[in-house]
Amino acid sequence: MRSLLIFLSLLAANPVAADPVPIDETGFPSHGAEEVELGKLLFYDPILSGNRSVSCATCHHPRFATGDGIALGLGDGGVGLGPDRQADPENLPEQRIPRNAPALFNTGHRDVTVMFADGRIEADPDRPSGLRTPLEEEMVAGFDNLLSAQTMFPVLSPDEMAGHYQENDVAKAVRQGRLTGDGGAWDIIAGRVADIPEYRTRFAAAYPDIASGGRIAFTDISNAISAFVSAEWRSDDSAFDRHLRGEGALEDEALAGMELFFGDAGCASCHDGPFLSDQEFHAMGAPQLGPGKAERFESHQRDVGRMRVTGRTEDAYAFRTPMLRNVTRTGPWGHAGGHADLREFLRDHAEPLAASDRYTPDVALPPLAGAKPDWAIWSDPKERGAILSAVKRQPHPLDERVLDALMAFLAALDDETALSGRMGIPETVPSGLPIDR
Repeated sequence: MRSLLIFLSLLAANPVAADPVPIDETGFPSHGAEEVELGKLLFYDPILSGNRSVSCATCHHPRFATGDGIALGLGDGGVGLGPDRQADPENLPEQRIPRNAPALFNTGHRDVTVMFADGRIEADPDRPSGLRTPLEEEMVAGFDNLLSAQTMFPVLSPDEMAGHYQENDVAKAVRQGRLTGDGGAWDIIAGRVADIPEYRTRFAAAYPDIASGGRIAFTDISNAISAFVSAEWRSDDSAFDRHLRGEGALEDEALAGMELFFGDAGCASCHDGPFLSDQEFHAMGAPQLGPGKAERFESHQRDVGRMRVTGRTEDAYAFRTPMLRNVTRTGPWGHAGGHADLREFLRDHAEPLAASDRYTPDVALPPLAGAKPDWAIWSDPKERGAILSAVKRQPHPLDERVLDALMAFLAALDDETALSGRMGIPETVPSGLPIDR
């Protein structure tokens, strides 16, 4: 206790460099109960995947803090859930999903403006749809918000939900480049849902235009899922949030960690704002593993992050600053999930060049026959050098005392209500397909 008091007195002489900002509660959208319940069923229903075997919840499950608990997941072609998920020998995946499954907390808030680690979906008021997405001119109108648009891109990914090549009608449409419009992948999935009587009834109850005879469009499916995710995993009731609202004080060590986070440790240079993210992109030298982000005709295993979106070399290996509510529960950490221990991630994140020499892979990956070597990039001195040379931040080594305090502060970001979820997993879904539990 005495050492902690001395530590706090030292911090008092070095005040917070940036003021913590509370989340604006008016930024969370309001949705009717029928829409949220409909979104819950769709979120857990494998009907949205090409082979009817994968749901949104497969990779974003409440058991694993809305992630999947592994570095790089297996989508289509996998069986089981979370760390127990394995490749199905009867339908082997072609590769692992290239990036770590991001958490869903607060993604429905109005002030969240970019999605995915490379920001390939972002708010853009100058575009007709109000969004910038990889579909560009093909992007249809009708998505209620950024989260709604984001939720529907995994269904187009062969490795995540669509399936591969000739396996099903959705996979064929994706392979042929028919994504939107009549007969496209989104239209096929919407037709599947509309063919189920219970879904037709629920959509009519949630959306007046459908009750008046309108067809169920793919945007209606995505809007309902967005409504559910926004309501279920709203996270603004951690000890830190209550502290900012004047509803309770942080414990001493967490308070010391907060002072360091927003002050001398320099975390808030990127992790600022109400979500503890500047929603910008930074190259931080995190280990690269797995297949990388490449087109099917490319043979490399690199993931150049934001550069894939902008084409600018200065954006190479830069990834979006993640939001931090419930961060102690959302591991593994890093864009590719290269760290299984959060404390070690903090240590390495603060001085990536030095960390690269001491880093030892500590994440377990389900075996996948025929996959490229998972650590090919990090094991290649040239490739690893390219990743590290992109880092612009000055090193800021953290000693054990600082790490203790920072870990205490990050624990104060846990929101048990959000982690538990407000509605839970449905007993059944209208398709009758099995649910990931």
